[in-house]
Amino acid sequence: MDYDIKITGGLIVDGTGSKGYHGDVGIKDGKVVAMGKVPGSAAKTIDADGKVVCPGFVDIHTHYDAQVIWDRMLTISPWHGVTTVVMGNCGFSVAPTRPAHRDLIMRTLENVEGMTVAALREGLGKEWPFETFPEYLDAIESRGTAINVGALVGHTAVRLYVMGEESTEREATPDEIAQMRKIVYDAIEAGAVGFATSKAFTHVGYDGRPVPSRLASFDEIRQLAGALGEAGKGMIQATVGAELAFDQFETLYQETKRPISWTALLSGIGGGGLGVGTAMEQLKRSDELIEAGNKVYPQVTCRALCFELQLKAPFIFESHPAFKPVSQADLEGKKKIYASPEFHEQFREVIKGGLGAAWNMATITYCPSDPSLEERRLADVAKERGVHLADFSLDLALTDNLETRFRIPLANSNEEEVAILLKNKNTVLGLSDAGAHASQLCDACFSTYLLGHWVREKNTLTIEEAVRMLTSRPAEVFGITDRGTLKSGVPADVVVFDPETVGTTKLRRVHDFPAGADRLVADAYGIDAVIVNGVLLRLEGVDAFTDASNNLAGKLLRNGCAA
Repeated sequence: MDYDIKITGGLIVDGTGSKGYHGDVGIKDGKVVAMGKVPGSAAKTIDADGKVVCPGFVDIHTHYDAQVIWDRMLTISPWHGVTTVVMGNCGFSVAPTRPAHRDLIMRTLENVEGMTVAALREGLGKEWPFETFPEYLDAIESRGTAINVGALVGHTAVRLYVMGEESTEREATPDEIAQMRKIVYDAIEAGAVGFATSKAFTHVGYDGRPVPSRLASFDEIRQLAGALGEAGKGMIQATVGAELAFDQFETLYQETKRPISWTALLSGIGGGGLGVGTAMEQLKRSDELIEAGNKVYPQVTCRALCFELQLKAPFIFESHPAFKPVSQADLEGKKKIYASPEFHEQFREVIKGGLGAAWNMATITYCPSDPSLEERRLADVAKERGVHLADFSLDLALTDNLETRFRIPLANSNEEEVAILLKNKNTVLGLSDAGAHASQLCDACFSTYLLGHWVREKNTLTIEEAVRMLTSRPAEVFGITDRGTLKSGVPADVVVFDPETVGTTKLRRVHDFPAGADRLVADAYGIDAVIVNGVLLRLEGVDAFTDASNNLAGKLLRNGCAA
């Protein structure tokens, strides 16, 4: 046969933003070898008449760091056409981790990853196949993955490795910073895509403590990021917060000359830890930084940011001092706190603050004691019953042993502003958070949502613009050099989709994680074929991988490139 796979008659959109054209694509030995007119025979032919043929999608903001150990398919990303992911964002890598600290890192990740310690413990196993970051990369590579994986070395893990439990309590000493810098340097040399950190006030770990990176001084962050400047490679991913915003990004870029991508520029959330007000003001400041020659790119998302939570795991509230005792308590302790008149009074004050507007818009999504309340607005039911919203929320949760679920819209609901963020030339599409907050949200379907909602339904973006946002643009920002475009000679990561039907279903809850833990997932419409390194992974919405030796086609992208 001339080709392993031949895709015929599709609209080829190559990921560069150039106008699409009709033609064929020939794939042989894992690479694209012909485009346009492609005569000859193939072992497998895919008819793409009426469909779009484009590069595989690149998701730069995921948290599959733990999940990749038990789920080599990295579900659900490939369902939605994603063929490359970057994990370790916000500083939450699972390596390096000393054996003595495994429980600490799992308890730290429990809140921010949205899965139980029991699930993490069962999924990662008794004997982890790594301790250091280079060993972690080797473990991923030797086990194999269905799609391509790049990994950031995370500040929280590095800090915990050097400082132990004190990493959540104090600044580091000069000697500790020197040890951490060496670990980051070695990780970059071993193939890390970059270094990730967070100062976000929402990132709360075990016992209500801030995650370790939040205790770092800016000088510590400068020293660790400096390892990338010394190595001359890698990028910096930062989640904004106090003492880590525009001024600090400019300093980091000027000192290291390494690109920075920060999370996240969202509509309707105000300045947050940035101190610069609205999304439009943040965008203006970002544009000014970039125009001045600083490669500092804000991540935006195409979906409204909605959390579905239970008060037994109150992620969005845990940064508030009133919730610190809640974070430290077990289930029975939480119930006792929630039942107390003192906490009822405190919760009234909590929802008067910044989260008040969001909680007023909360919807009851699961209520075992009264299913008739499901999909009703919490505030409306409280008003009908003549009960204060705070009191009703707590009482309802207690009635159901804290199993009641509430869906809270936090940001990105203003679609006029979201459209401006998506169309800005300096932003990059990120924040899918695939693998994180697993029981509370699912935005791993961002790619099909972008193509269905923002291209077909709203005509905000052309197909060519949207495909570029999903492929070459994120690859460029994160230094992924061999993915993101479709041309002869490149690895054959290809997606075939139907522009008339592509989209995503509503979220559904499944219990397929280790220890029977639950998560939210969404299915894709209109993703006809997903090809990774020349291997057909998905066809018409189902897995098509049939290698009897179970050698998955994904590659580990060391420093953004397959070996």
